[in-house]
Amino acid sequence: MERNLFRYVWTNTRREQLWILAVVLLAMPVYFLSLDLPKRIVNGPIQGAGFDSYDTTQTWLRIELPDWLGGFELFGGFQLTRLEMLVALSLMFLSLVCVNGLFKFYINTFKGRLGERMLRRLRFELLDRLLRFPLPHFRRVKPPEVATMIKDEVEPLGGFIGDAFVQPIFLGGQAITAMLFIIVQSFWLGMMAAFIVLVQAFLIPRLRRRLIELGKQRQLTARMLAGRVGEVVDGITEVRTNDTSNYERAQISSLLGRIFAIRFELYQRKFFIKFLNNFLAQITPFLFYLVGGYFALRGQLDIGQLVAVIAAYKDLPSPIKELIDWDQQRIDVQVKYIQVIDQFDVQNTMAPELQAPIATPPLRLKGPVEANAVAISDDTGAKLLEGVTFTFAPGEQVAALGDVNAGAETTAEALARLVPLTSGRIRIADKRLDDLPEALTGRRIAYLGPETYLPNTSLESALLYGLRHVPIVPHVRSESEAATHAAAAAESRRAGNIDLDVEADWIDYEAAGIAGPEAIRDRLLEVLATADLGQDVFDLGLRGQLTAKAAEHASPRVLAARAALARRLASSDMADLVEPFDPASYSKEATIGENLLFGTALSNSFAPAELSANQTLLAILEAHGLDERLYLVGRNIAETVVELFADLPPGTPFFEQLTFMTADDIPAYASLLQRVQPLEYRDVSQSRRARLRHLALAYIEPRHRLGLLDAQLEREIIEARGDIRDRLAALPGRNVAFYDPEAYNIGASLEDNILFGRVRYGIAEGPRRVRQAIAEILDELGMRDVVFDAGLSFEVGSGGKRLTQQQRQKLALARALLKRPDLLIVNRAFASFSVAGQRQIADRVVALGRASGPPAPDGATGPDEPASGFSTFWVLSNPSLTEAFDRVLLFGEGRVLEQGTPQELKSRKESRYAKMLA
Repeated sequence: MERNLFRYVWTNTRREQLWILAVVLLAMPVYFLSLDLPKRIVNGPIQGAGFDSYDTTQTWLRIELPDWLGGFELFGGFQLTRLEMLVALSLMFLSLVCVNGLFKFYINTFKGRLGERMLRRLRFELLDRLLRFPLPHFRRVKPPEVATMIKDEVEPLGGFIGDAFVQPIFLGGQAITAMLFIIVQSFWLGMMAAFIVLVQAFLIPRLRRRLIELGKQRQLTARMLAGRVGEVVDGITEVRTNDTSNYERAQISSLLGRIFAIRFELYQRKFFIKFLNNFLAQITPFLFYLVGGYFALRGQLDIGQLVAVIAAYKDLPSPIKELIDWDQQRIDVQVKYIQVIDQFDVQNTMAPELQAPIATPPLRLKGPVEANAVAISDDTGAKLLEGVTFTFAPGEQVAALGDVNAGAETTAEALARLVPLTSGRIRIADKRLDDLPEALTGRRIAYLGPETYLPNTSLESALLYGLRHVPIVPHVRSESEAATHAAAAAESRRAGNIDLDVEADWIDYEAAGIAGPEAIRDRLLEVLATADLGQDVFDLGLRGQLTAKAAEHASPRVLAARAALARRLASSDMADLVEPFDPASYSKEATIGENLLFGTALSNSFAPAELSANQTLLAILEAHGLDERLYLVGRNIAETVVELFADLPPGTPFFEQLTFMTADDIPAYASLLQRVQPLEYRDVSQSRRARLRHLALAYIEPRHRLGLLDAQLEREIIEARGDIRDRLAALPGRNVAFYDPEAYNIGASLEDNILFGRVRYGIAEGPRRVRQAIAEILDELGMRDVVFDAGLSFEVGSGGKRLTQQQRQKLALARALLKRPDLLIVNRAFASFSVAGQRQIADRVVALGRASGPPAPDGATGPDEPASGFSTFWVLSNPSLTEAFDRVLLFGEGRVLEQGTPQELKSRKESRYAKMLA
């Protein structure tokens, strides 16, 4: 990357810089005239120079050629009286001020757009290089630090890039113009102004050198802080399980202290320099008034000239100060630029052409996989592989065995082109792997590692991620939207960014073996079944919510399933398993809060955690006299729990029954009771009332069995329910989705919508039997597609953390199979599974690799590229799983020690493989 910031800016903005420089030079004569006009106004019409009487006229705007061009008069001008001349010159001054302002507005706007465009270019280039880094380099960098560099550390460069060439010319031109004007009016006043300016230009930059060093220290320390905070977030589990939270606090506090000391010194020095700069700037007006006034009294300087000099100097300190600031900023941003470039100037970065977008699907890699004398070393020089040689045929299923760090894992990474080769070569289908574009390897080779990272997106989007290579179907836009998009694409190209349409359909249906989007659900079902993730998606769908659009189409079918389930439960031995919701009855299996709302919260203020402090609900409770009743119920709950459980250790199973309180909450509630027990209800603070009312709102009589809910209280709750519904219906927005036997509840899960009630507590296997009945109803009504769509809409969370590790591994396998690879590489991806679970998945994948793939749409594959199975390279940790594979490679100390079919290796009496099996 270019290390000189000015050369980088000039290379990418040469034409724009020349244009704006021409505009700046054009603005200088206008600026000079605006400085000269005040003198003409004061000396001419105001003091009367050239006017013998009030009615005497002078010529204004006479235009003639210079004598050396013949002195020909082009325009005779206007004859104006003294008053008319005052008005004309004043209007001319106002016009020049407006023209100057327009010049500045255009120049600043142009600079701003140019700077932001270059900042966009720089950020994109940094990200582009990041995407081409050799993968081992990522083990040495911290993601938060890299993100901070791209986002924050290059931010100051955007403001400077637009000023890089224009600002010194513009400000220098203004300063020189003002200085020349002052010298023309009075040589000595001009020399005094020049002397002060030279002192400022010499002294201020030298005082600011320490500021540059401090700024660099601040940037590096802030980067360390970002990286350390990122490490805390990534390692929060280790922090909690090792009680190192205070150690982490101490480290963060130390970094914050260093930043504080640096910033405080910065402030001290910066404001001292500002004081000195302002003091020097005010010395010159003092000298002008003193010396210039003396010259005026002696008749060596007229009043108009003195006024013009003072007015001109008024504009002089600002460009001088800004020029000094520009020079300071130049040094500062050059340091920052080099610091950032050093982090992104990484050796062995992938060539850009290897990641160029290719719209035409590349040929399939149907050929043998050959490794010839492959050697790989890490960044410390330690040998990970040495002389590894093997070959396997297309469609062959290969298992790799060996201890951790024996070489099998590194070989899998080399086949996926995740680590560079030190020597040797790998060829696939007679093509050198290092020379293949990513558009070919990324589509034809699938890799599953021990860890799977998923972006914060829906499960469906995570599955389809491997099919998004280039836009396939353009996004349909209206005429105005198309014009806006075309302008945005043109601006993207001017900034050196990629202009691919992110709103287009990027899914490569042909790679998935289907004709279009209408067949994607069946294909997803197929790969999810192979990856043993189908039931997981079904369960997530039942517990998830339909989107508003999906609910609009599916609600009649969900209501039909609700009615069918009610009939099934009523006509079988499961009639007592479920208590259905009834608007006129109290639901004993639901909390008091759920009975009051009789619906699901759509806003945080009505969520269970916030309900006890909700002012709308509290007003209705007070109107029905329930506020004190529920407070007393909550206090009774707290008293009982504190009395019964205060002396029990936290791990006691009894705490599992306390859904409204944890073992850690008991001391706090014990302290709260001591404060409120002597008080009447009216004397208890609102916050303490809310804390005890929270316990009551979470109370379920059949589950907690404290005998605090009677028939009278149930009737009062039902009466308040209607008022709550009426009050909330009158509020703006929709805060609660109420339960209605004839309507779909948009805020409830799909399972709750079908069940429309609560499973009774304490019945053996009740939840399992009810869920089984729901599944049977869905099968009978052909509604698995509705549940499946809800499951695909499930948000997996940042890094896929809302899924279990096994679910993430299964999803990664399904994503790999979806793109029908020619080579599937599995690198200890299922080590957390049981041996039986690993065998089940391995058998399915191996069988799929040997068999023909799904039918391809017309034209998807040519006669030379059949839609057949795929080769597999699977790094296993258990030798017993190798029986399903065609070939076994046994690694040790970075070499292939043995290779052959499982039967061949097993038959050799002295083979390491046979000993491992034994």
